[in-house]
Amino acid sequence: MVKRQLPKPAELAELMKFKKPELNGRKRRLDKALTIYDLRKIAKRRTPAAAFDYTDGAAEAELSLTRARQAFEDVEFHPDILRPAPDVNTSTTILGDTSALPFGIAPTGFTRLMHTEGEIAGAGGAGAAGIPFTLSTLGTSSIEDVKAANPHGRNWFQLYVMRQREISYGLVERAARAGFDTLMFTVDTPVAGYRMRDKRNGFSIPPQLTPGTIINALPRPWWWIDFLTTPTLEFASLSSTGGTVGDLLNSAMDPTISYDDLKVIREMWPGKLLVKGVQNVPDAVRLIDQGVDGIILSNHGGRQLDRAPIPFHLLPQVVREVGRDATVMVDTGIMNGADIVASIALGAKFTLVGRAYLYGLMAGGREGVDKTIAILRSEIERTMALLGVSTLDELEPRHVTQLARLVPVAPSVAQAALPLAR
Repeated sequence: MVKRQLPKPAELAELMKFKKPELNGRKRRLDKALTIYDLRKIAKRRTPAAAFDYTDGAAEAELSLTRARQAFEDVEFHPDILRPAPDVNTSTTILGDTSALPFGIAPTGFTRLMHTEGEIAGAGGAGAAGIPFTLSTLGTSSIEDVKAANPHGRNWFQLYVMRQREISYGLVERAARAGFDTLMFTVDTPVAGYRMRDKRNGFSIPPQLTPGTIINALPRPWWWIDFLTTPTLEFASLSSTGGTVGDLLNSAMDPTISYDDLKVIREMWPGKLLVKGVQNVPDAVRLIDQGVDGIILSNHGGRQLDRAPIPFHLLPQVVREVGRDATVMVDTGIMNGADIVASIALGAKFTLVGRAYLYGLMAGGREGVDKTIAILRSEIERTMALLGVSTLDELEPRHVTQLARLVPVAPSVAQAALPLAR
């Protein structure tokens, strides 16, 4: 039998320590978030359905996005034992300059739709963390305002070559004057993907007050108060070019862009040039031969062609072909710092996060962006330490196995014997 006794008051007092209540509702919410998925849950509660689904959704059946996330979840790590890594260094050199972490913030359009602080929160958070921030052509803060928000950090600009080429050329010149160091030429949007969540929600830019949106807004009045009492939602860098928001959006999608446009932009741009939206090995090889500084393996977050290649699966093949000659980056589906570590181990020099950043933004503005970065940093550091590596350069392909869930079906003998259709 265990001998029992009354607890001593001094010992009881040691156990009875209560945390001071947090009166700041935003901080209280964010403190409870331990993962990016936690931030997503908060974002969904606080954002009207149309705006949340625009961020969260993808094209058609959303298979590309689902598969990209699943590919990261299907990673198996192979740690080294008895290799102490007490001081993990997550910094890297990318495109000739440093980044404190092996990821940057990807370009996102309509960002002030998610939260009125928009790109200013993203740029400020990136600058404070020492990582690059990318402004979209369809951003809702101007090139100059982003530079002011992140005056000493690294700012990149994502470019759509629009039907009116002069508009795009003007943006290139403005970004160069503002001191942006990298241009991201996007090639996977000749036409807009079909995003059925937006269609079903009656989503529009700017949002319209309809019976449905009003009903959905009732439990989220703070979002509509912010939206209605802050500057008009517009493509800030394009506001002087004329046309409605819809006109400019349609103009951004141009099925005629080609390598000739890439050549023009390469000649205009004085800094580093990336091509975003690469989805096969031959295109990767050709782009490097054309003299670009790097490529981003991406299917646009699953928002364009559904059933597109999984960028993370494509990564080892592309690195084998061009990794010695060029900077290879990857995005789409990253929701955990371990996803980033796996990408670096398989040869990516850098990664970009889009939705993960937007979930944080929707959950808590600038503080939510900081929380996203803090969560990913913690996951990166912990994964590296558990693998037994102290620096990113120590990560190797042997640390990672990509488990196969989707295996290409080999053609049958009969199919292989058939002549190609003409």
